[in-house]
Amino acid sequence: MDKIQMTTPLVEMDGDEMTRILWSMIKEELLLPFVDLKTEYYDLGLEHRNETNDQVTADSANATKKYGVAVKCATITPNAARMDEYHLKEMWKSPNGTIRAMLDGTVFRAPIIVKGIEPCVRNWKKPITIARHAYGDVYKAVEIKVPGAGTAELVYTAEDGSKTSEVIHDFTGAGIIQGQHNVNASIESFARSCFTYALDVKQDLWFATKDTISKKYDHTFKDIFQEIFDAEYKEAFEQAGITYFYTLIDDAVARVMKSEGGYIWACKNYDGDVMSDMISSAFGSLAMMTSVLVSPDGYYEYEAAHGTVQRHYYKHLNGEETSTNSVATIFAWSGALRKRGELDENSALMEFADKLEKACIQTIEEGRMTKDLALITSIENPTVLNSQEFIRAIRSSLEAAL
Repeated sequence: MDKIQMTTPLVEMDGDEMTRILWSMIKEELLLPFVDLKTEYYDLGLEHRNETNDQVTADSANATKKYGVAVKCATITPNAARMDEYHLKEMWKSPNGTIRAMLDGTVFRAPIIVKGIEPCVRNWKKPITIARHAYGDVYKAVEIKVPGAGTAELVYTAEDGSKTSEVIHDFTGAGIIQGQHNVNASIESFARSCFTYALDVKQDLWFATKDTISKKYDHTFKDIFQEIFDAEYKEAFEQAGITYFYTLIDDAVARVMKSEGGYIWACKNYDGDVMSDMISSAFGSLAMMTSVLVSPDGYYEYEAAHGTVQRHYYKHLNGEETSTNSVATIFAWSGALRKRGELDENSALMEFADKLEKACIQTIEEGRMTKDLALITSIENPTVLNSQEFIRAIRSSLEAAL
């Protein structure tokens, strides 16, 4: 068959360790034989980030703004041990954090549903997508340990020098205090990203805070979401046949547990951090999660939701066989190719992305899978494949579909 043509490149961000090995295998076995792949390549491997003083990360984010769609391999966020291992000039920041900040994006993560990998919550039939705000709250908090009796105050000093203050607590002994903040511009971007993504995937959007207790902080989130929805998105939601729903976070948790799924659940930063791990674990595995960063300006960056699989990489370097699950990385590619096809009105590319995902699911449902899935599947006597065998099994399913 003739290769599927592309008119506009994807931004390709290569990564680290075992996921970098899988990245190469996926391109060789599942993409290049079928697609005339056009990418603008950026090496976000830690060694190259170090060589370029991390300029390559900023360059890749700017390229995403230029082309609109990117696909990213998992990358290392260095700690002290990595500083020594890679002889780094400094402890470079998380590439995901840098890209997220430059694109002003919101991360959407959803489980990949496969028969034989059943969720722990038996009534969940459809994916639940977590949309996590990625700025402020406890992650930017300032904290003080209070040594003894005294008064703690929250003070805001305006540019003209005027002050507004509230007493936090009159301490009679030791304690702790924490100051959190957020900014309206970031909340507005978060809201628009959520509404845009809901329209993209034609799913209902839930948003939850605790505005009954936090009558200014959380209520501001609620108000901004409602104002933007009413002014900019309400008519489009009605035309798409989807709804926007606000509730309290504790009510949302109760509803989620009793629902069938099939919606987007938008959360503040901490709530999203906790709930995304709950959703991924309950559905089976981080290796079976999609992840896409969506900018309110319409930029998309697709990636795997997991890390670089360091332990398997060291086994690989020692010449040992690995059985590493590549599904999330394959779905990053398929998601990016589908969005590229959608933006370019390239139906052949969109259909290829659909068939690639179906080939992954079919391979697993036929009982051919990596070790991590074999340990949790309800399929009897699964065949455990190594990393390359699994990708080649998917290729055989894909070739049959094509």
